[in-house]
Amino acid sequence: MKKISFMLFALTAFAAGCGSAATNSSGTSTETTPEQVKIVAVGSTALQPLVDSAAISFQEQNPNYEISVQGGGSGTGLSQVANGSVTLGNSDVFAEEKDGIPADELVDHLVAVVGMAPVVHKEVGVTDITQQQLIDIFTGKITNWNEVGGNDQEIVVMNRASGSGTRATFETFGLNGAVGIQSQEQDSSGTVRKIVAETPGAISYLALSYIDDSLQALSIDGVEPTIENIQTNDWVIWSYQHVYTKGEPAPGVQEFLDYLVSDEVQQGVVQDLGYVAITDMNVERSATGEVTNK
Repeated sequence: MKKISFMLFALTAFAAGCGSAATNSSGTSTETTPEQVKIVAVGSTALQPLVDSAAISFQEQNPNYEISVQGGGSGTGLSQVANGSVTLGNSDVFAEEKDGIPADELVDHLVAVVGMAPVVHKEVGVTDITQQQLIDIFTGKITNWNEVGGNDQEIVVMNRASGSGTRATFETFGLNGAVGIQSQEQDSSGTVRKIVAETPGAISYLALSYIDDSLQALSIDGVEPTIENIQTNDWVIWSYQHVYTKGEPAPGVQEFLDYLVSDEVQQGVVQDLGYVAITDMNVERSATGEVTNK
């Protein structure tokens, strides 16, 4: 009996020793389960593909994260992050540019640059126009493609919704501040792409990340909407891609923001989707539109 008791004691001690790596001197476990982090990002549909793609890869590496990415437009993203209903507000414009947004309460995290270009139905017969012609089309002075060297076809203007950062950028830098005529409006870049591709005579504008072979992107005054031309500001229709937080982000949220500007993302998905890495820009642009060389 004594021999059996001794063996049981030895086995118990061995088992306790095996589990000691999981306890500290006070007897409590030192193993920790990663904290669950939930992030909701809302706003710019121009930025949505980048944040969505980065979120998927980040969650694969960090299964304790739950990241939801939604569109709705820059105005929606800014207003919702400002009132605390979402974690991240994605925007094509500076918060200072939006009326009613308490910009001093928000922290700006620049994650990329996106170029935007006018796009048309592939059969309008035009690939290059002047900026003045572009302004005249969107303000209703030019109504047929034959007035700019294209086919005899009525121009169908499609605009973005009033809260769209893409629209604000396009009107500021593409139309020199002119406001487009009343026309059909869409708040989704994907929907704009589909409608323009299927509507004879249609024209609108999209982030380069949404432009594909179903559309014809227009050059302006002989300058093509390319990454290289955006980097030097030769192509002026571009904007920063902002991710705003209300105040400084929590550590878990900061980890995802750091990932967005990591080399893995900036030299990977940013370029794959047609954005421009922040570090690849040769110029800087302020909230007031002033451009300086870096």
